[in-house]
Amino acid sequence: MLRVALDRQYLLNTNTDNLLTTDIEWGTAINLILKRRFTSVHLETRNNVWSITNVDIRMFSNLVFKTLRCSLYLRLQAVFLCLGLLGCGDDSILLSDQDADPVVIDVPIAYIKRIAPYDDEQLLVEQSITRPADFIPGASLYIKSRAAVSAAETNISAAAFFSEEQIAANDPELDTYDVKDLNVSYDGERLIFAMRAPEIEDANDDEQPTWNIWEYDLTSDTLRRVIVSDLDAEFGEDTSPVYLPDGRIVFSSTRQQANQAILLDEGKPQYQAIDEDRNQTASVLHVMDADGENIQQISFNQSHDLDPTILSSGKILFSRWDNAVTNNTVNLYQMNTDGSDLEIVYGRHSHISSSSDLALHFTQLAEQPDGQVLAMLRPFSTNQWGADFINIDVANYIDDTMPIASQPGLTGPAQTPAIFDNVLINGDISPGGSFSAMYPLWDGSERILFSWSQCRVYDPEQDGDTDDALQILPCDDTLLENPVVEAAPLLYGLWMYDPIDNTQLVINVPEEELFYTDLVAMQPRAFPGNALIADEYDQDLALEGLGRVHIRSVYDFAGIDTSPQGITALSDPTQTPVVDRPARFLRVVKAVSLPDDEVRDFDNSAFGRSSAQLMREIIGYVPIEPDGSVLFNVPANVPLSFSLLDQDGQRISERHQNWLQLVSGEVKTCNGCHTQNSEMPHGRLDAEADSINLGATSSGGGFPNTNPALFTDVGDTMAQTAGRVLGVSYPSADIVFEDIWTDPDIQTPVASFSYAYSDLQSTLPISSSCALIWTSLCRIEINFPDHIQPIFSVDRQVYSEDGVTLLEDRTCVSCHTPDGSDDLAQVPAAQLDLRGVASTDDPDVFTSYRELMFSDSEQELSDGVLINRLVEVTDNDGNIVYEVDEEGELILDAEGNPIAVTETVSVTNSMSTNGAISSNRFFRVFDQGAIHDAWLTPAESKLLSEWLDIGAQYYNNPFAAPVN
Repeated sequence: MLRVALDRQYLLNTNTDNLLTTDIEWGTAINLILKRRFTSVHLETRNNVWSITNVDIRMFSNLVFKTLRCSLYLRLQAVFLCLGLLGCGDDSILLSDQDADPVVIDVPIAYIKRIAPYDDEQLLVEQSITRPADFIPGASLYIKSRAAVSAAETNISAAAFFSEEQIAANDPELDTYDVKDLNVSYDGERLIFAMRAPEIEDANDDEQPTWNIWEYDLTSDTLRRVIVSDLDAEFGEDTSPVYLPDGRIVFSSTRQQANQAILLDEGKPQYQAIDEDRNQTASVLHVMDADGENIQQISFNQSHDLDPTILSSGKILFSRWDNAVTNNTVNLYQMNTDGSDLEIVYGRHSHISSSSDLALHFTQLAEQPDGQVLAMLRPFSTNQWGADFINIDVANYIDDTMPIASQPGLTGPAQTPAIFDNVLINGDISPGGSFSAMYPLWDGSERILFSWSQCRVYDPEQDGDTDDALQILPCDDTLLENPVVEAAPLLYGLWMYDPIDNTQLVINVPEEELFYTDLVAMQPRAFPGNALIADEYDQDLALEGLGRVHIRSVYDFAGIDTSPQGITALSDPTQTPVVDRPARFLRVVKAVSLPDDEVRDFDNSAFGRSSAQLMREIIGYVPIEPDGSVLFNVPANVPLSFSLLDQDGQRISERHQNWLQLVSGEVKTCNGCHTQNSEMPHGRLDAEADSINLGATSSGGGFPNTNPALFTDVGDTMAQTAGRVLGVSYPSADIVFEDIWTDPDIQTPVASFSYAYSDLQSTLPISSSCALIWTSLCRIEINFPDHIQPIFSVDRQVYSEDGVTLLEDRTCVSCHTPDGSDDLAQVPAAQLDLRGVASTDDPDVFTSYRELMFSDSEQELSDGVLINRLVEVTDNDGNIVYEVDEEGELILDAEGNPIAVTETVSVTNSMSTNGAISSNRFFRVFDQGAIHDAWLTPAESKLLSEWLDIGAQYYNNPFAAPVN
């Protein structure tokens, strides 16, 4: 006997949703279902509940939900097998349409439904995280009055482009626009989304519509484009909109408004920079008022910042594509609504999954009521139009198995499946199907709305030669183990999952060739906090357009003191001489925004030996104090990174391969540094270990055995103390050292020194005004032809005391050239040709660059002509190897002698794109006592070192590079 709840609305033809409950026999239940007599049939068997909605049951024939075992509930299973509703397998699933739920039923839901985007070869169009502006027409935004199959849906987006008559007639033109990135306001009354108008026939690419931000108001049933002006709306590709607590809107855009203004200040044309893969215009975060006015750029990544969501703290959580050099991952970051306090939240070392051989990335973010973050886990590119969703415990973890420093006992994982634990993302058939969207309900029920395509396969036993449609089966273990089984097309429907009851409700029945890609519930939820400005803010800095960085100790690596002496001994001038401090200076580096080919088309040779670092500029240099602390000002609203230098101005740290930013007036504190491979918490203050640098132990005195004029405040680092007494450091174009810490009453201070551009005899890589007085717009721009090559041509002739007699010519190109003084050929000194002429191997660069950066063949003079030197090849036993023919017989010369096999002799390149220290083969000849001792000035050595340290690019300005 079954207890069945029949839909009273159908029976009585009323508007009530009450159910009529009755006891019926199995056979009666089957007949009721098969005859479609009721809108819904709710079956109860002891402790288990299932429901079926009165729709075309054939549409359900391949859908399943919730794990059952074939050994259980066999009688009920038999019923559903008869109906084609249940597959027999360990992962079989049953459809559910729960009883009326006043919490959900009366809440409107909105979703995006699109025609399955197949290409001409009947393959699904690929989606890529790296192409947020892709236009794939065929989508529309719908709204339903409640989360039930029976609720009617209304297209609310088509009215933006089409007449009521076209909509009523279901005009085919309705499928020519695109919609995505759906979000809802906190009061549940408004929807915000990205939408792109249909293509304009015969228009050029730059004349086509762009993605715009649109809003729908449920209370007034009105649809509007947020940015009213057509000109302003088409200025960039605007996507991923979200409401801020104060009513403004944060969104991702290619506008790059602040970046373009800074480019103009730098003397470059305004343009929208491309990402670090040099494929797409970088889309970064902006905010605007509710009326589309006052647009401000708030993130300055060199690749995309996408999918913002607002945390209960009021901070913006978003997906950042970290794509500098060896990085190529999408991680979770957060910031305030003005762009301040930018920090990584999660994911740097969490991209390898057991469900995929591909690196997986975090997108489509949403905070859940319990504080965990719901995120889609997917590869960069996929044609599945979905993947898996996970819950991430960001409060306690910074990576999947790496807890924050204050929770050392936790082992993870931080990532857990949102619903199913058998979803595969590696291209194999996924037993758990695929999810394309999820939205957590904020009503205390823990329920989740989601779009899901069940695992389906073609029946491997059927005859593929028949004209009948191929039979599709729900997956089971037997089918999945069959090597010839093929996946059936994706079939996304809308569902609601209740984790407490472990049940699933169908909201929109899946339909072939229709996908659901976004959905939200229009229910009110608590307004988050208002994270507006930086934790530390300085109004005077803001007026100068500057931010300020405080690093407590560069020797602090995840709470471990890496200094050889320990920072206590290092901070004491009587224990550690100045020359024994490992880190002496810090270099501030800025990314160069790269234009697309339409703005400036230059050849890849402009990057030189390696394009890994793209192009870089140097902001300047600041001193590192004895305890490793640094306090300095930097330009606001530009992408920055830092390097640690020794006393010679050469980089001793890894390159910092993540972009930092500070807004005007922001004061940012970091505990220390990190290495690229370290998985210890770093970059998120609440996750890091406590600083190794506790600072001054008292106020009014000084640090032990240091200059008493530098009096302390308790807890201050040496950099804070120096900044308070002497003023905070501004970056300097020159490297300048002054021993401010040695107490002259105890020992003699070390002599000051500087490596100053003013000492160069060649062209300066900075403007003359910036060489004298640093401003936030000063940039050190090093281009090999303009600034490095001239060093090799500087006149270095040495004369006797009479000033007439030439004793020695140390000019680089006087010896490092194949042209002798007598106009005869010569072997360049050290096999190194430093001439500024086009290379025979690569005419796009000078010979000197090619010789310095690439290995070459050793040359020798033969009858007055330079030729490659050849040597005989020997085997492992030292025996000469001779040429042989195809039969293995010796080949003899005209005199009957065997011919030795010869090869060229390689000359190793003397410079490396890894930096100055990796270019020791070049610099060691200038060491004290070496062959070229003191031939380079300190300023020239510094210029060569900094150029190598930032990547040894041929050009660091795309507008200095020749047009392709």
